[in-house]
Amino acid sequence: MTDTFETALSARVAAMADACTRCGKCVEVCPVTGAGGVDAEPRAVIAGVIDILRTGDGPDASRKWASACVLSGECIKACDYGVNPRFLLGMARVAMARRKDEPRDQRRHGVEGFRKVARDVTHISQMQLNDELLARLGQKGNAQPDSPPDFVFYTGCNVLKTPHIALLALDIMDALGVTYQVLGGPSHCCGIVQMRTGDVATSGRFAESTMDKLARSKSGQVVSWCPSCHVQFTETTLPTIEKSRGARPFEMTPFMLFLRGNLDRLRPLLRRRVDMRVALHRHPGIKGVVEAAEDILRAVPGVELVDLKQPAVGLMSNYFRALPAYRRELQKNELDAAERAGIDALVAVYHADHRELCAHERDYPFRIMNMLEMLQDVEAIAADCQDLIAQHGLDPATTRAAIQAMLDEQPLPLRGGRDTRHPRA
Repeated sequence: MTDTFETALSARVAAMADACTRCGKCVEVCPVTGAGGVDAEPRAVIAGVIDILRTGDGPDASRKWASACVLSGECIKACDYGVNPRFLLGMARVAMARRKDEPRDQRRHGVEGFRKVARDVTHISQMQLNDELLARLGQKGNAQPDSPPDFVFYTGCNVLKTPHIALLALDIMDALGVTYQVLGGPSHCCGIVQMRTGDVATSGRFAESTMDKLARSKSGQVVSWCPSCHVQFTETTLPTIEKSRGARPFEMTPFMLFLRGNLDRLRPLLRRRVDMRVALHRHPGIKGVVEAAEDILRAVPGVELVDLKQPAVGLMSNYFRALPAYRRELQKNELDAAERAGIDALVAVYHADHRELCAHERDYPFRIMNMLEMLQDVEAIAADCQDLIAQHGLDPATTRAAIQAMLDEQPLPLRGGRDTRHPRA
């Protein structure tokens, strides 16, 4: 089955590369070519990406463009020929990884990356949740429901570091009266970690195993939380499986789009007035999510939505790995614009954005909503969570390492030199 996945994926890449006319429109509209140092002529850049797909190597500008991709999706909208340049850039990164490392090293890097994700997710979630809540999020056994649910809710992995977000999603679905099964965490990996290292075989095995578990709802629908997992499934796994098996086992809908689709049912539940001026931290990587979030915010009585006139770039903040200076610039400009606008709250959709932004609530005169109260001192966090650490039998040294890894994700330093152990009240 793995060879079938690899063969089907390779065939998809080859067919899409052949369909590309090398017009360069995708490069022209990309919002990160400047920050990524991509200074060659657009036609030459996309032609070089096709070279990378076929040989694993290509011009420097093309390699820079592939590495700088933050999955904004503007390139997809610009193509007139049905090509998904974002998918091709992802596959170019895989080709570069495979050229760089031997298969043995690809597998090793994939294993190390997966173990790190599993360690961090397990420890950070267990520091915050008891067994009952972990079970509610599908992390303490996965008992099958008595009858197929309306849909499967797929959390992905990293939202479990900020589990209050996922639990809030479940509360909303309960209020809507829909039935669901929750799947996610390291035991339901989408395969993206292994794909990034070039280990396509292992990535395919993980993805197919998870995909078969997700195909359990009576509607044939999976509602996804994590945008990384969503893109991995909808642009890589599901089309490849459709090619190899002849059909898709399910369709996948982002949670924000699910909520907007149920807005008429949700609206009567929004009875409490919330008099706040809020701005939305925006990432356009999945079509329609920003607009859906804005519609939902406008449906809350009393909320005034403020446009900060800042660029909306990328899939999530953590996709700016290759562009750290640009990442810091975007976040600082947005926080400063929010301060000037006098808003009451900056609202982020995704978990990674919450983790990166929430500590700055200490320094700015507005709230950052849906946030985890992230303390800034590793030992203070560990001490604050010591009861749950003991309850779950977590190793203290490993727990501190997981906490530090989470804090290291914050790209923009806090303002000033004040005590960073506690957030601003």
